[in-house]
Amino acid sequence: MENDRASQLTGRDLARYQRQIVLPQLGINGQRRLMSSRVLVVGAGALGSAAAAYLAAAGVGTLGLVDGDTVELSNLHRQILHDEAHIGWSKTQSAAHRLNVINSDIRIQEHDEFLSSANALDLFANYDLIVNGSDNFPARYLVNDAAVFLKKPVVDAAILRFEGQLAVFRPGLGCYRCLFPTPPSPGTVPDCAEAGIFGAVAGVLGSMQAVEALKVLLNLEESPSSAFLIYEALASRWHRMPFHRDPDCLVCGDTPRITALIDYQQFCGLGSDRTQATPAAASDAFSVTAEEAMRMMEDPHLTILDIRDEAEFLKGHLPRARQCSMEELDAPTFSRDMPVLVVCAAGVRSAYATQYLRSRGYEAWSLAGGMRTWGGAVSAVAIQERTRR
Repeated sequence: MENDRASQLTGRDLARYQRQIVLPQLGINGQRRLMSSRVLVVGAGALGSAAAAYLAAAGVGTLGLVDGDTVELSNLHRQILHDEAHIGWSKTQSAAHRLNVINSDIRIQEHDEFLSSANALDLFANYDLIVNGSDNFPARYLVNDAAVFLKKPVVDAAILRFEGQLAVFRPGLGCYRCLFPTPPSPGTVPDCAEAGIFGAVAGVLGSMQAVEALKVLLNLEESPSSAFLIYEALASRWHRMPFHRDPDCLVCGDTPRITALIDYQQFCGLGSDRTQATPAAASDAFSVTAEEAMRMMEDPHLTILDIRDEAEFLKGHLPRARQCSMEELDAPTFSRDMPVLVVCAAGVRSAYATQYLRSRGYEAWSLAGGMRTWGGAVSAVAIQERTRR
């Protein structure tokens, strides 16, 4: 039915979508393609709200929403598809109600359930593209693996505090596991309730997910290479880190060792209860404290990379550190035989960079807390040394 609807644009369609139809990269054929497309949004929360709203407005013919949660008051500062009148509703019902108000001509499919190994493949098989706004690590690895097995593109994003991350994983060009082969240890990444989230950041990242999803559906990508983007709201800055498919990846590599969905709660070191909400961020399994970094710096062969921008670097940096942008990590000029310490302002960007370098065979470590903790730690050590004397 969606294909028949898309093949016969009406005057109403031309009026609704005229501002994007006039784009030479889209046109009437592009609009038809959108109207015949099927997109599944995993998570009708903060990211899913912004992404789904713009996909609906653009005329994506079928939008699926999968989420087993209900609307709470604490959701409303960032989950813009929901409002006070919908507290207590299922999130899929609330989101569908709002999306139908935005565009009554599209089809909304509600999947009022949590994504699991039991239902993921059946759900994904009915859609062309997956927009992942899940908020816990088991779900992220589940989304990734199911999409790889079914050769579905994934537009992935995550948020925490004032930062966000975004990546598009296309079949054959790398997956989430290529960047993050293993999840962080339980309890090492705070959830939104503990760490907080700046609500508008969700709007930025969710809107970007819609942009990237529409580009995939319309074949508008300017470059076939993949990139991992990090957004810093306080600095109004984006960082781009290229990445490649890992031939040794357990799921999408040359000789995959995971060929079926697994127990993702167990894989992430969690119990059988529903996973506590935790935004995806780089694992700190390879982070070192300032004191440990000082000991590492006794090694003259240690390479110290400061991935802050030049202005930040010039304000102060570690001895022997060299300023290195995220983009430069794609063509490093340092040896794989020497350890690498990666430094940034707060330890977030460096954790991502460390994961990336390790995926390429480097013995890389991230300075936990970044330069914000370095000065205090150095002062504390100096005081201890004077006390001993």
